[in-house]
Amino acid sequence: MRPGTLNLPALPPLSLYVHLPWCLKKCPYCDFNSHEWGPRSGGSSALPQQRYLDALRVDLEASLPLIWGRRVHSVFIGGGTPSLFEPEAIDRLLGDIRSLLQLEPDCEISLEANPGTFERDRFRGYRAAGVNRLSIGVQSFDDDKLRALGRVHDAAQARAAVAEAAECFDTWNLDLMYALPGQTLAQFEADLQQALSFSPPHLSIYHLTIEPNTLFAKHPPAGPNALPDDDLACEMLDLIAERTAATGLERYEVSAFARAGHRCAHNLNYWQFGDYLGIGAGAHGKLSFAHRVIRQVRFRDPLNYMQQAEAGAAIAQENEVPRSELPFEFMLNALRLKDGFALADFSQRTGLPLGAITRGLDEAEQRGLLQRDFERAWPTVRGFDWLSDLQALFLAAD
Repeated sequence: MRPGTLNLPALPPLSLYVHLPWCLKKCPYCDFNSHEWGPRSGGSSALPQQRYLDALRVDLEASLPLIWGRRVHSVFIGGGTPSLFEPEAIDRLLGDIRSLLQLEPDCEISLEANPGTFERDRFRGYRAAGVNRLSIGVQSFDDDKLRALGRVHDAAQARAAVAEAAECFDTWNLDLMYALPGQTLAQFEADLQQALSFSPPHLSIYHLTIEPNTLFAKHPPAGPNALPDDDLACEMLDLIAERTAATGLERYEVSAFARAGHRCAHNLNYWQFGDYLGIGAGAHGKLSFAHRVIRQVRFRDPLNYMQQAEAGAAIAQENEVPRSELPFEFMLNALRLKDGFALADFSQRTGLPLGAITRGLDEAEQRGLLQRDFERAWPTVRGFDWLSDLQALFLAAD
C-alpha cells in the first residue's frame, strides 16, 4: 500500500463514468471533450463502435486493481452523444461492465441521449439493454433558439423524444437551458411550460455561460442575439423556482429539480465527494485510498485513446490531490446541495479534521451565506444565489 498524507476511516461510494466522445455536430457553447463524426467532419457514416468498446473493456480491466472488492452504486454513460451508439453496442458495453464489476442490485444506469439521434423504439432498445435512467439534452423547444445553439434537432423531434422517454422509463431527466441568445422572459416561460407539461421526474436547468475555448468564446452572440443581462437572467431563475415548486419538483441542487424518489444517484455521489472511475476518451476520475486521494485523466483524442488503451496505457495524467486542496474540492461540490452536508462526512471523505474548514464556515455564517447545527451545514437562500462567493471562502490560502 502506497503511503500518503491522509488517514481515511472508510472509502466512499464508488460510481463508474463511461465517456462516448462523438457528436453529429459540435455545439458552439460546448467545452466538453466531444468530437464531430459524420460526413460534415470528413468521417464515414459508421462509428468505430466495436473498436471503441474493445478499448473501454481493456481500460476497465487495467483499472480493476485500483477498485478490488468495491461495489459500484451508479453507472453514467455520457458524452459527446452516447445515443449515436446502437442499442446493441450499449448492450455489449453494459455486459462487459457487469462481467468485470460488482454492481449494486439497485444500481442506477444512466445514458445521455439527444433528440437529433432519436428514432422510434431506439429508447426501448436502451431500456432492454439495461439502461434504467435516460437523460435527454433538449435545451429548448424553440426552433430559433435551437438553431442559435447549434443543435441538430428541432422542436418537433424534441417533443417526440421526450414523449417516448416517458413511455419507456420510470426515471428520466430533461435538460433545459435559459438565458439563451436573444431570449426574452416570455420565450423562456414558453420553454419552461412545455418542459413541465411532460411531467418530468427530473429536470436539469442550466444558465448558458460562455466557456473558454468554445466557438461562442471566439464569436459571442451579439446584437439582437446578445445574451440576456443579469437582471433578466435572475427573472428567469425566479420563474424556474416558482413553476417547478408548483408542479411538485423539489430543487435539491443548484441546477437540479426532482420528484420524490427520482434524484440522480450518480450526480449526488459527485456532489457528496464520492469516488468515480472514469473510462473513455478524456474521462476524469477520482479514487480514494486509505492514505491518499488521486485524480486521473484519460487521453482526450478518441483515436489516440483507443491506441493507448489497447496498449494498456489509457491514463494520460494521474496526480495525488494535495491536502491543502481537499477542503475546497469537498466544499465546491457539497455546497451545491440544498441540504448541504453532514459535518462528519467532511472528515470521512477527506481524512482531514473539521478544523480545516472551521474558519470558512464561521465567515460564511457571519455573511449569511450558510447555516449549520451540530450535525450539518447548508447554504442559505442567499448562499445559493451567491454560490461562487460561498465556495471561494474555502480556497486554500496562497
